[in-house]
Amino acid sequence: MTALLGIDCSTDPKKTGLALGELKNGLVNIIRCDIASKRNPPIRVIDWLHDFEKVIIAMDAPLGWPKDHGIQLSAHKAGQAIHIKDMNKLFRRMTDVEIKKRLNKQPLDVGSNLIARTAFAALTLLDQIRQITGQPIPLAWSPNEKDQWRVIEVYPAATRIAHGAKDESGCLQGLEEMLDCSAVASIVQTSKDAADAAVCALAAADFLLGRAVAPKDKETAYIEGWIWAAQKN
Repeated sequence: MTALLGIDCSTDPKKTGLALGELKNGLVNIIRCDIASKRNPPIRVIDWLHDFEKVIIAMDAPLGWPKDHGIQLSAHKAGQAIHIKDMNKLFRRMTDVEIKKRLNKQPLDVGSNLIARTAFAALTLLDQIRQITGQPIPLAWSPNEKDQWRVIEVYPAATRIAHGAKDESGCLQGLEEMLDCSAVASIVQTSKDAADAAVCALAAADFLLGRAVAPKDKETAYIEGWIWAAQKN
């Protein structure tokens, strides 16, 4: 059985949602769900995974930066012009453009918004999980790769839209046929972060089932990261 670990990332542990799901007959059953805290930091989620041989970690945070952002700024000095025709290429990744085009939802620009701090926190958490578990946890690019533990970037809003559900943080309405949160009803009803973590777990299932759209330009995706979201119904 593969664990579907959804993490709704934040710089604040109290806003970090965690959800553990199992895929059975095409339905994602959320068996554990919680909100982290200073006393119960997000890294404690690894205690949930002892009974699983395989794990897909689905993180709601950018896991990379725009390719041109690094190229242009690496040699830049204060006061100099930045010679680039399309300013969006400094701040917006290929996957962000694709999500807007395909699902009409614009992810936050990791190069220019506070989401960059969330990205940093997510990458730090991922590194902590690697160190404690001893698992390399590479980014996943295909459902059938051999690594036991893998990670993908997801975006709950994109997953909701792709499945025809309401585009609202914390909303699970319209996802009932694919996502069963009855075992954790109290927490997902009271916490948007917990509910979004459950949707992250659904996005992990979309990836494993081949419903998520893969990048056409893999070389750029390897540098910038890729949001795995299903094709719109």
